Amino acid sequence: MPDPSDKEAVAEYNEINDPGEPVMRAIFEFNLVLDKMFLKPAAELYRGFLPPTLQSGVHNVLNNLRTPIVLLNDVLQGKFERAGTTLARFFVNSTVGILGLSDKAAEMGMEYHNEDFGQTLAVWGTPEGPYLMLPIFGPSNPRDAVGLAVDYLTDPINIWANNTNREEVVWARTGTRAVDERARNYDVIADLEKTSLDFYATVRSLYRQRRKDEINDGKASGNMPAPGLGENSPFPATFGGSEVSQSK
Repeated sequence: MPDPSDKEAVAEYNEINDPGEPVMRAIFEFNLVLDKMFLKPAAELYRGFLPPTLQSGVHNVLNNLRTPIVLLNDVLQGKFERAGTTLARFFVNSTVGILGLSDKAAEMGMEYHNEDFGQTLAVWGTPEGPYLMLPIFGPSNPRDAVGLAVDYLTDPINIWANNTNREEVVWARTGTRAVDERARNYDVIADLEKTSLDFYATVRSLYRQRRKDEINDGKASGNMPAPGLGENSPFPATFGGSEVSQSK
């Protein structure tokens, strides 16, 4: 905490809301090392050997498989029109789109949107709490960390895999999403890391902006997600978040 007599510094400290910053920065550096050792090289191979059409197909399938989580949180937030869109997208893309390889629903005007339990808690009025940098998963906060756990436990694919001793399915799906998101955000992440005076602070700011945008059902801002695993983070895509605006 800054000197209480310095009201401007105290206000800035409270706005940043990152009381564990020294530890969070150390975890951030750890995540960057993992990214450079594993995820970045994998993303380079993915970009180099898989044609763009196949990359889009993989991304579309992953989004299609996430439908149950998005649908559940649409309903929990009382967004029934969006829930209808989510359900319609699933049926269109699973049939005409050949199991989700092609996003035919988007071509029909039904764009993909993400919902997760962290967003649901926000809609219900739960405060986000202090900023967190989770190992591997990247930028978060207590509300989104709880949401990440709930999404994992309620995902039908995870439930089926864990109940049938097919945990490798979960790992394969998670790893594929991580590589896909990292590849889609490859150039933006490189540019951000190169131009940011304080990469950690930039990621923290962008993470909060993106989450606020998602909670308010706004369009993607075009800013990079921030380094992590999970739907709320690029390790999916390393930097703690969903994807940038060009990734549909």
